[in-house]
Amino acid sequence: MKLWIATLLAAFSFSFGVSAQSQYDEALAKKLGADNIGMKKYVMAFLLRGDRVAEYTPEQRQEIQAGHMANIGKMAEMGKLVLAGPFFGNDDLRGIYIFDVQSIDEAKALTETDPAIQAGVLKMDLKEWYGSAALMMVNEIHGKIAKGSVQ
Repeated sequence: MKLWIATLLAAFSFSFGVSAQSQYDEALAKKLGADNIGMKKYVMAFLLRGDRVAEYTPEQRQEIQAGHMANIGKMAEMGKLVLAGPFFGNDDLRGIYIFDVQSIDEAKALTETDPAIQAGVLKMDLKEWYGSAALMMVNEIHGKIAKGSVQ
């Protein structure tokens, strides 16, 4: 019985592996910058609460936030920002960016264009990250499922 189950599992694993391999799309992998296992290097930015938040009125912070959101859209349109989003709650860790760039210096230059960074309302901690090249399709897919946008 154990041998039969092991044989069945081995056959299933083999057929699943063959199926996954037959779906490989070389042109798509190249377009997305994928390596041999479908991965690529990104730079992740952890957005942290800045030291100067208390210096601004609620109206000023709202204006800074509007600039922050506009900057996110600009970086996404440039093809440099792959993913962005806030964390729930009101902790010091506010959100993340994932950049399609080759270096931390390039990501740092992009983050410095953010009005929230310039105002000291946010600060960034940048790390190189290795993840699926399929993330490069998030914005395209998101556009197909979003009825509206964040303002």
